[in-house]
Amino acid sequence: MNSVDLTRHFLIAMPAMADPHFAKTLTLVCEHNENGALGIIINRPTDLSLRGLLEQVKIVPGVDTLHAVPVHFGGPVQVDRGFVLHQPVGAWQSTLAVGSEIGLTTSKDILEAVARGEGPPQILVTLGYAGWAPGQLEHELAQNAWLTVPASTDILFDMPAEERFAAAMHVLGVDYANLSDVAGHA
Repeated sequence: MNSVDLTRHFLIAMPAMADPHFAKTLTLVCEHNENGALGIIINRPTDLSLRGLLEQVKIVPGVDTLHAVPVHFGGPVQVDRGFVLHQPVGAWQSTLAVGSEIGLTTSKDILEAVARGEGPPQILVTLGYAGWAPGQLEHELAQNAWLTVPASTDILFDMPAEERFAAAMHVLGVDYANLSDVAGHA
């Protein structure tokens, strides 16, 4: 069993992060247990709008504002599958509760509700997710690949994507420009 559970924490990529999928990313850890970890990158909007995504999956958008809602790159695993982070958790067909306030839903019923204007008031839609095998995230943390901070729904839902990374750094009281790209171990 993990000595630490990072569910409902943000992972902040360190400057030395070599993997281009994760460089300068802010990732919400949605599940972390002895089977590994699952996270969603929350600061990488794509050119695809929610309206465009709904049309691709044959859902008729009834709400006009959906063209302004971006779909994010959630991670390099299953990039053809949609993931919806939302508040409140609700009662959707396939939802993982991320603490008591946030849900991660993969079922189509939430997209249909959003298209009708009946979905959760706070949503972030992604394609793909980030996954770690058992012990892999712990190893990356030991290698100083990530900083961690408790997740904030304000950062997740109320800030533009381009401000989320800096806001999470601010919670730690750290200026990203002052971080070294060389890891040290005491």
